[in-house]
Amino acid sequence: MARILVVDDDDDIRGLVAMRLKAAGHRVVAVSDGARALDLVDERGIPEVAVLDVTMPGMDGFQLLQTLRERSGRDVKAVFLSARVQEEDVARGRAAGATYLTKPFIASALLSAVERAVPGETADSW
Repeated sequence: MARILVVDDDDDIRGLVAMRLKAAGHRVVAVSDGARALDLVDERGIPEVAVLDVTMPGMDGFQLLQTLRERSGRDVKAVFLSARVQEEDVARGRAAGATYLTKPFIASALLSAVERAVPGETADSW
């Protein structure tokens, strides 16, 4: 079980991702944009895994991941979940050390990517 932050500006996608991850036993919080995600992290701490949309208002998923890593001083694991399928976007996500999945997504692929990203030991609170 991991502490997972889901950030996606699409209500339906965000809800579906959160539901799938919770059903798999993870502790999940989901918000609609980078600013809300950073406020949440200030309150609750850094997640073990972040599932991030790339295209969002204000701050894109790449910028959000970089900010999370800077604030935590560690390599926050991430899965990008995006409708952007251009080669440069996928390459940028992978260069950041993240898994890059495209929308529409397959639930089993999302769960597999999160499981691979989960650290061996997880914290109890969040």
